Amino acid sequence: MEIPSKYSPAEVEDKWYKYWMENKFFHSEPDEREPYTIVIPPPNVTGVLHMGHMLNNTIQDILTRRARMLGKNACWVPGTDHASIATEAKVVNKLKDAGISKFDLSRDEFLSHAWEWTHKHGGIILEQLKKLGASCDWDRTAFTMDEVRSESVIKTFVDLYDKGLIYRGVRMVNWDPAAKTALSDEEVIFREMQSKLYYLKYRIEGSESEFVTIATTRPETILGDTAVCVNPNDPRFTHLKGKRVLVPLVNRSIPIIEDEYVDMEFGTGCLKITPAHDVNDYEIGLRFNLPSIDIFNEDGTLSEKAGMFVGEDRFAVREKIMVDLEAAGNVAKVEDYNNKVGYSERTHVPIEPKLSAQWFLKMENLVKPALGNVMNDTIGFYPPKFKNTYRHWMENIKDWCISRQLWWGHRIPVYYLADGGFVVAETDEKALALAREKSGNPGLMMADLRQDEDVLDTWFSSWLWPISVFDGISNPDNKEINYYYPTNDLVTAPDIIFFWVARMIITGYEYRQQFPFRNVYFTGMVRDKQRRKMSKSLGNSPDPLDLIATYGADGVRVGMLLCSPAGGDLLFDESLPQQGAGFVTKIWNSFRLVNGWEVDHKIPQPEHSKLAISWFREKFSQIVEQTDDHFDKFRISDALMSVYTTVRDEFSGWLLEMVKPAYQQPIDGKTYEELIDIFDEVLRFLHPFMPFISEEIWQLLRERKAGESIMISAWPKSTGYDDTMIAQFEDVKEAIAGIRTIRTKNNIPQKDQLELAVMVGDKGFAPEFNSILVKMGNLSALSLVTEEVKLSASFLVKSTTFFVPMGGTIDVEEELKKLQAELDYTKGFLNSVLKKLGNERFVSSAPEAVVAVERAKQADAEAKIKVLEEQIAGLK
Repeated sequence: MEIPSKYSPAEVEDKWYKYWMENKFFHSEPDEREPYTIVIPPPNVTGVLHMGHMLNNTIQDILTRRARMLGKNACWVPGTDHASIATEAKVVNKLKDAGISKFDLSRDEFLSHAWEWTHKHGGIILEQLKKLGASCDWDRTAFTMDEVRSESVIKTFVDLYDKGLIYRGVRMVNWDPAAKTALSDEEVIFREMQSKLYYLKYRIEGSESEFVTIATTRPETILGDTAVCVNPNDPRFTHLKGKRVLVPLVNRSIPIIEDEYVDMEFGTGCLKITPAHDVNDYEIGLRFNLPSIDIFNEDGTLSEKAGMFVGEDRFAVREKIMVDLEAAGNVAKVEDYNNKVGYSERTHVPIEPKLSAQWFLKMENLVKPALGNVMNDTIGFYPPKFKNTYRHWMENIKDWCISRQLWWGHRIPVYYLADGGFVVAETDEKALALAREKSGNPGLMMADLRQDEDVLDTWFSSWLWPISVFDGISNPDNKEINYYYPTNDLVTAPDIIFFWVARMIITGYEYRQQFPFRNVYFTGMVRDKQRRKMSKSLGNSPDPLDLIATYGADGVRVGMLLCSPAGGDLLFDESLPQQGAGFVTKIWNSFRLVNGWEVDHKIPQPEHSKLAISWFREKFSQIVEQTDDHFDKFRISDALMSVYTTVRDEFSGWLLEMVKPAYQQPIDGKTYEELIDIFDEVLRFLHPFMPFISEEIWQLLRERKAGESIMISAWPKSTGYDDTMIAQFEDVKEAIAGIRTIRTKNNIPQKDQLELAVMVGDKGFAPEFNSILVKMGNLSALSLVTEEVKLSASFLVKSTTFFVPMGGTIDVEEELKKLQAELDYTKGFLNSVLKKLGNERFVSSAPEAVVAVERAKQADAEAKIKVLEEQIAGLK
């Protein structure tokens, strides 16, 4: 079969993905095998693939493919999130472009537009993941607002309400004026801002000349002030006790109150109290029974209650009110000031603290098992540093505001009666039955009930994800939830540790009395070379599909992982997928090389090939063991590097070179068959990382039957290995590298044969590998000597000296310079070892094996120095 000289990623990827799908290799059903379950962090339904998705899903696919090859029943569940705020904002903007306001539509009319948008744009990102090679069980694709998931969400709300954990209350919430909804604390991002600190004078009532000065970053909120507060321990203000002041511009009389909350060192020590627009002021307002004046409309403009600037935007008013305050003589001074301002995570506008009637979930008791089982490592965090972040949040958790003033989402299943009472039920029918029972009026009709207008926070659906994807809420004892739950691994970004990870753990223990996953692997943030977060606005985020089109999916997958330690940021540069694509080419060329050899089954196997095959099998077994350990510890990038260096160096760089037949000569049949077996194993080792090229070559390597795939073949097993042989072969490599260096420095072509003389020391030479030295060094003779060989170039491997006779061509001065440099380096190395061994604390506290290694280094260095000094003396 003619093998193309160039590998064509696009053609190969489409062919094999279609083959995998047709053969349902991704699909899983419960059976007698051990399950391996992983659920995708559901991306926004109308989102598109970005670099963070690429990294996250590459890692998930690697874990899933390897589990499948380990014989487990691998089930990777895909799906999307309805993303209330983001999706509603997109639909509102689409309608706005068409000249339609959301508020001109009924709820049902708006939702029909939202569903239309979702059906049109939804799922694009999942199709894009297929281009990456994601081996998800697409038959199980879930959506947080599909029937099963919606039923699970509503059932959970009702259950938690019935348990007394959900309540309605007027509280200070984070208000997003752009989305016009409340947000949870976790949806607020604080940014360091260069602001101003405005010092404003409030005249004491009944006096024309006395003032108190307060400092504020928000002068527009003075219109909602209902008190000024001082610390009772502050001697500067004892004379103000019981007095009142006038709010500038509106001249409202408000009391001066005393509370130890006031920081005497901040500003002037006098604090304006605006209960409707500051969390701490709200608490003080409750203690002193102060009135609360809400001066803002839902969109951040000033309300009628402000009395001034009605209908104008809050930031425009900040500028205008300062002009009026200056004119009225109420400004003492203005200073530059750095402070942290809360922004909406979704709409990126500053949030407003706002008093609002909302639904809340009591968290204090729910979090206890979720906290304990992470801290005791029942659930493993990788890297473990995130345990502290998790603990801090869980120990300081507040009740979760779960209601949102939106239409797109799961509508809160609360139904109000005309008398102000309400019932909570999963369906209209159940609500009506409860309402009739509660009111004692059997004649009540559905039209007499009014369902709550708000929807639930999006995270209230995704916190059920590992359970709800298997319908474990509505049908808690079904076959699938009992088989696939708990899931094995979760791969996610640390920025949603509170939004999602913690809450899934909470529901796992609440509804299954068990963790939702055994391990959580936190990826880092994908940044550019300048460490900036990738974003469209900066123009530094490449289109992942463009990268795949340019470098192939395998090249991009490898590129994403080449510098992506767990929890560490990935500094992305296009040279990374380029390097990945180069690796693909190397693998392809290695296959073409082997495939192009003529095979002769009559000729015997050369000794060097037999040794090379034996060495590689030992080495490969060691590498598989190390790679399995990397996987066990979630060192995915280290696992990739094991695969990368094995294929590039040990397989292509050493094994193929050692067994390669002479120019235009055939290879013996035994070596070829053994090599094909090894190539098969290497491809299986490669497959989880590079699924497409590994499948392509694996299918071409031998004749395969219909329905066969590398995907469902076995992951290589470590069967033990000979440490001594592996170590000896490292010495052989070093000797071959020494011969190559001599050729390079002396311009001796590889085709010209050399002689090699060996003065054997106590380490560095194993004669059983001589046939490999002869082959790889292209030697005409290899002999053992007991003294130095004059007029030769030389090098050391441990305490063994290798000589290449050069006749009259050796440059004695250059050779002396080389030996002296090596001697100086070795002496320096010996000094560092002796310094460590001279440290009594190190020798007494370090493990015995570690000290023994240092002593061995000392002995090797001393032996090497002796040999080098003898060689230098012999040349002088």
